[in-house]
Amino acid sequence: MTKNKILNLFRKFHKWPGIVITLFIILFSISGIFMNHRGLISAIDLNRSWLPDDYSYENWNKGAVKSVFLLNTDSALIYGNIGIWLSTDQFKSFQDWNTGFPGGIDNRKISKILKTPDGKLYAGTYFGLYQYSFQQHEWQKISLPISEERITDLIMKGNELLVQTRSVLLKSMDGMAFYPVVLPAPEGYDGKASLFKTLWLLHSGEIWGSVGKLVVDLFGLAILVISLTGLMHFIFPGWLKRRKAKQKNNTNLVAIRNSNLLWHNRLGWIFIPFLIFVTISGMFLRPPLLIAISNSKVSPIPGTALSSPNPWYDKLRRVLYDEQLHIFLFSTYDGIFYTDENFRQPMRRLINEPPVSVMGCNVLEKKGEGNYLIGSFNGLFLWNPVNAQLFDYLSGNPYQAPEVAGPPVSKDMIDGWFNDRSGNEFYFDYNRGVLPIRNNTQFGEMSAEIIRKSPISLWNLSLEVHTGRMFEPILGMFYILYVPLAGICILIVLISGFFMWWIGYRKKK
Repeated sequence: MTKNKILNLFRKFHKWPGIVITLFIILFSISGIFMNHRGLISAIDLNRSWLPDDYSYENWNKGAVKSVFLLNTDSALIYGNIGIWLSTDQFKSFQDWNTGFPGGIDNRKISKILKTPDGKLYAGTYFGLYQYSFQQHEWQKISLPISEERITDLIMKGNELLVQTRSVLLKSMDGMAFYPVVLPAPEGYDGKASLFKTLWLLHSGEIWGSVGKLVVDLFGLAILVISLTGLMHFIFPGWLKRRKAKQKNNTNLVAIRNSNLLWHNRLGWIFIPFLIFVTISGMFLRPPLLIAISNSKVSPIPGTALSSPNPWYDKLRRVLYDEQLHIFLFSTYDGIFYTDENFRQPMRRLINEPPVSVMGCNVLEKKGEGNYLIGSFNGLFLWNPVNAQLFDYLSGNPYQAPEVAGPPVSKDMIDGWFNDRSGNEFYFDYNRGVLPIRNNTQFGEMSAEIIRKSPISLWNLSLEVHTGRMFEPILGMFYILYVPLAGICILIVLISGFFMWWIGYRKKK
């Protein structure tokens, strides 16, 4: 095959897939940059009415509610991604209880509400711990001695308040001064990190902290400029032809075209190894390629966040203290562990563990002596680790693990659970909303005010775009292939473009 034929072949692979994928590259780049700076954009929201119907709230779905806290005999606080709302009439009407939180729906996403024996009321959010001032009728932020403040759970052990983030467990006697608890490493801990987590942090740059994020942002800007200059190079011939037909001087336009192509090539060959890596790492963060690495572990990269001496870095999800057994139970990214109440023994796994979604455990509750209620996007289970019994809590049948691994979520995507004063149980399904468990009691409807005051954050919208979930109404279940197929297309464009430059422009020069 001659050099010209090879170049023509590479041009076809570079031009047409490039034109098709340009819009999606722009979406990937902008949404990825936004996702890297959640705190900076936390005050920016968008009205859900601008989005497809799948993003509208109905019956408390889409993560609207995590649980309900029974404040006193006639009051209850319903909380979750909609913030906190007070009901004093058995969920017939609701009052906004979000005063004190910063602006933006992201700043009032609540993971847990807890009231101490001395009457102090706390709320754990994505961006810190808050205490409610009954005198000033507002939430006030509590200073914590750590930089990472994404609260995942709050519990009491006697008179001690325990606050858990994704990496640290904090303890306080007065609810104001906190100090970290040194959690023991799991039994047999070898210091290795999940390959999925490693690729996740490499893809975002977070593995090297804020500097790493900015570097990856630079890659995002680079591929954005490369895409736009490539699109302009496709448009220029038509402009030149029209100008020539009108017999106008097109010298300036030719100069602009040449400068545009120069920067397109220059940025391409400078950034191509980094863009290829970011593309491939992103492809492995979504199914089906995710399945291939889900159980793999690798040695942490020295000097990065994953080489932290904390064996629980970014792994803690829920925590429970069992007063009868005097143990702490932790639901983590690596599974469910327990240790003694003084944290002196290594963390150990329990037998016949219920399946928990990779998205994390959303329900961890004591359910009678020796029983625990475990809920995630893989379902809701009643678990007795002592006698190794495991039941599907919604059907009441013993759980049977599937012989062949199926989708990463089940039909029952459990977002939350609660028990009302009459003993009626409800669970919150991500898609279907609030549903009763073995009773016909109805829960109150979402009010128009709650829906109006619960937009989608810019960060969450960016996540929906970046992962391709935004296209589910169009593609159906095939949206799950959006990331890997787009990644393959981007790789074809990058690699063919590099060889065009190498064989043609560089050798010619």
